[in-house]
Amino acid sequence: MSASEQIFDFAVIGAGIAGASVGAELAADASIVLLEMESQPGYHTTGRSAAMFAPGYGPQPVRALTRASAAFYNAPPDGFATSPLLSPRDVIMIARSDQMTALDAFHAEISLELPVARIDAGDMCNRHPLLRENYAQAGVLDETGSHIDVHALHQGYLRVFRARGGTLRTNAEALAFVRDSGIWQIETAAGSVRAATIINAAGAWADQLATMAGAETIGLVPKRRTAMTIDAPDGLAVDDLPLVVDIDEDFYMKPDAGRLLISPANEDPMPPCDAQPEELDIAICADRIEKAFDIEVRNIASKWAGLRSFVADKSPVVGYSQQADGFFWLAGQGGYGIQTCPALSRLAAATALGNGIPADILGEGLEPASLLPQRLSEVA
Repeated sequence: MSASEQIFDFAVIGAGIAGASVGAELAADASIVLLEMESQPGYHTTGRSAAMFAPGYGPQPVRALTRASAAFYNAPPDGFATSPLLSPRDVIMIARSDQMTALDAFHAEISLELPVARIDAGDMCNRHPLLRENYAQAGVLDETGSHIDVHALHQGYLRVFRARGGTLRTNAEALAFVRDSGIWQIETAAGSVRAATIINAAGAWADQLATMAGAETIGLVPKRRTAMTIDAPDGLAVDDLPLVVDIDEDFYMKPDAGRLLISPANEDPMPPCDAQPEELDIAICADRIEKAFDIEVRNIASKWAGLRSFVADKSPVVGYSQQADGFFWLAGQGGYGIQTCPALSRLAAATALGNGIPADILGEGLEPASLLPQRLSEVA
């Protein structure tokens, strides 16, 4: 049978972390083709992520999925990666005196799930010597965080996908969809593909893809985030410093290969595209960082931007379309796609196959209805 005649069980569109991970999970039980519009997987968002494993980060469904991903991160399958996926990294959420209400609310909610601690200004400055002494009044310390080796994670899933017989096609942008007799005919820039089910893991392009297939849209909003690296001050070893995040998420700073990675944590709505950093965002970032830390942002070693795509409640969207038969949503991961992908991919694969959601995921307090696409139309 030729490739054009084969009917795959699933065509996963998008080979970033969402598509690669769900493809790897599904390939254990089904025939899968993974379609990527770029020349390499993970070009737009996955490859630009400075991801942390932060169990206290995100809305409740995201936090539950993150906790359910911990076992995988701490003990991935044999051969998945050649080095640990996680490197311990404390997280400190900091607040000025005018932000204490937000810090109090955050601490009250997160302390029900994690062993976090309130710390004062002196303790914060001891833990991060660049923090200006009179900038922040208090913080919340989370010692359960870790840096994620995003490249190793993504490549590990792609390796598993191929080992299980999955087919990857790059330069294969989806151009048109036709459903006939229970089968999708997908026209791509690399030729036609046929599959019983489409998994929409197209990131910022997910709503556009849905429109092409006659499915409902979910109000997905791609938002640009800018980041850059700067040199650390002479004589300061930064590798063991914590990630510091403003409680209102107006900026963050973390170590990155001997340098400091900084961001204004901006969320600028824009159409799906190859996002690039803008000079205004860089200037805003420099101003916020210099106000909070005793450092001058002058020589920028590197700068980039990526798109983080959200729906209204900022939780992922996972489940079958209510309008288009054989069309499955895996979108809206926002800035949480890396830290949640081990659990989210298992949940998505189980749902797509019609199996029960894994008990360990439910055991973390996840309510499956909180991820279904119909919740968005119900709210509207």
